Amino acid sequence: MFVSTLWSGNSIAIKAGLDYAPALRLGWMRMVAGAVVILGWAIYTRADLRIHRGEWWPLISLSAFFCVQIIFMNLGIKYTTAGHATVLIVTSSIWISVLSHFFIPGDRLAPVRLIGIMIAYSGIIVISADSLREPGAENLIIGDILSAISGFLLGARIVYNARLVSRIDPAKMLLFQAAVGTVAFIIISFIFEPAPWLWTWQLAVSLFYQGMVIAGFGFIAMLLMSKYFFPSRTSAIHLTQPVTGILLAWLILDEDPSELLWAGGILVMAGALLAQKRSAPANPTHPTRPVKQSSSGGDA
Repeated sequence: MFVSTLWSGNSIAIKAGLDYAPALRLGWMRMVAGAVVILGWAIYTRADLRIHRGEWWPLISLSAFFCVQIIFMNLGIKYTTAGHATVLIVTSSIWISVLSHFFIPGDRLAPVRLIGIMIAYSGIIVISADSLREPGAENLIIGDILSAISGFLLGARIVYNARLVSRIDPAKMLLFQAAVGTVAFIIISFIFEPAPWLWTWQLAVSLFYQGMVIAGFGFIAMLLMSKYFFPSRTSAIHLTQPVTGILLAWLILDEDPSELLWAGGILVMAGALLAQKRSAPANPTHPTRPVKQSSSGGDA
């Protein structure tokens, strides 16, 4: 719950930082800040950061997931509101349930979970309707679409993380993603974002939150939890994020939440909650969750 509450403030921090730096430049600065925390954790835990044979391709593909997902997230938040983005990115919980069915042994998709997915998608339609009635509807819809795609990519990345975390050190995974992402974002930002940026204390606070709190501590916490619990189990707790995210956007950014946004957020939460339900195991004495879930090998 604590980590989930922190994550609900990430869209607000990004939205605040976009007033002083463009989206991709904000991304690589965030990655550098997060890497500082992860490197400190790796040193403290004496993690093996050497890349062994067979790890290159999983790490490269995971980093590609990471870069594309952050691009869609930052650009989505640029065009829509922080409240909308928070709710739409939380749809990652839905995709985690769907993808876990195919790629995580034992994490099966029951019929009631399909009903939950349909309910959650009705919430996305309600949020889109809310965007259509606002001034600048075209930009809001673009931002909503980008945020929803980011939610899907985040779900896919979390499931992929869960398959890799038992055989690749989490610190190595996070540092590799941060290194690849930083280089990629610097190059892309240099080409497509010639506009200057303004260093202010607001930008510093935004980067501290995005980088050290979320990309550092938040990512470490999520990876450690995915090592011991099914991804769909931990994602269920994140369903509190629409409520906390909408409230934080109202308190910090003065975004006035509409009735449709609240209705869409509740539908997404309710549907995603149903999407987390699992059938009872065939053998009641068998544990519902192995300590390490990636024993099947192979990559998603």
